[in-house]
Amino acid sequence: MSTSIYDFEMPLNNGQTKSLADYKDKVILIVNTASKCGFTPQYTGLQSVYDEYKDKGLVVLGFPCDQFGHQEPGDDGEIEQFCSLNFNVDFPLFKKSEVNGKNASPLYNFLKDQAPGLLGSKSIKWNFTKFLIARDGTVVGRYAPNTKPEDMAKDIEKQL
Repeated sequence: MSTSIYDFEMPLNNGQTKSLADYKDKVILIVNTASKCGFTPQYTGLQSVYDEYKDKGLVVLGFPCDQFGHQEPGDDGEIEQFCSLNFNVDFPLFKKSEVNGKNASPLYNFLKDQAPGLLGSKSIKWNFTKFLIARDGTVVGRYAPNTKPEDMAKDIEKQL
């Protein structure tokens, strides 16, 4: 059982494996994304927050997921192309993965344990659920899909 976010190695959308330990001493914003969701325009906010704070130690990590209304139907290459062309995304995108159920990513099981949702619910309810991780690897917040990334700026700044 993992005891730290830094214990995880996750596949990037290009097939390479990335150790989350590479992000030690960074503030991390993890979000499950989808290209055909009503919240998809949040890619603009995610990129904006990343651009504004990356030099101060923020990294945004996108985890495409197709578990909610089949709103991420593409393969990893199509997802990257969509994000790049439509939103100029240059923060790391990981391999499409599941966030709930028996095939859920171990990282997401860890995040849900560390920061349950409303009324203690563990499951992710929809695309663009966000987790804010402090520089020491502590999960300090879970944000609903309708919380815009730019509305998290104060919480991000506190961690920087």
